Amino acid sequence: MHIPDGFLDPLTAALTYAVSLAYAAYAFKKASEGPEDKLTHASVLAAGIFAAQMLNWPIPVGTSLHFVGGALAGILLGPWLGFVSLFLVLLVQCLVFHDGGITALGANVLNMAIIDVLVGYAVYRALSPKRKEVGAFLGGWLGITLAGVACGVEIGVSSQVPYGLAITVPVMGGWHAVLGVVEGLITAAVVSYLSRRAPYVLEER
Repeated sequence: MHIPDGFLDPLTAALTYAVSLAYAAYAFKKASEGPEDKLTHASVLAAGIFAAQMLNWPIPVGTSLHFVGGALAGILLGPWLGFVSLFLVLLVQCLVFHDGGITALGANVLNMAIIDVLVGYAVYRALSPKRKEVGAFLGGWLGITLAGVACGVEIGVSSQVPYGLAITVPVMGGWHAVLGVVEGLITAAVVSYLSRRAPYVLEER
């Protein structure tokens, strides 16, 4: 899902940067108001997400297919610290490992650190506490699927890519919907384990 340099035209890149930077300013402010013990959880989770995202499979007419972990970050850390965790992962991947372009960083942050985290968190919160595992699965699946659709829209509207929305959205959304089943199962498994062994991690702060 990491969009490389050259895929987005200047207008699309600028718009996604503007949205991501505005959201980041608010999210960092809200995250700083949270409990300090969450920072330890955030650093450990960010390391795991970083490793998982390094496994990439190329998608024809798209970018790449990989696990994201946004929903899990939202569920365990909340929407604001979850965003911070994903944002730092994406920033390091972009600047150090060249995974995702600098010009497309705004779009990658929007897709994976905002859309995926918020959707996963919202779905989980809507179904918990009675259906934690179901909420975690649906949050993981829907979060990565909608993030993939958003990625397809950004690529499809860009004048830099010769393919339109009719191709990019089904390709990106469809493949990520398939991968979303695995991501949903992993998210549900982690939540199920923590609800038994460390329920305080899932408590509302």
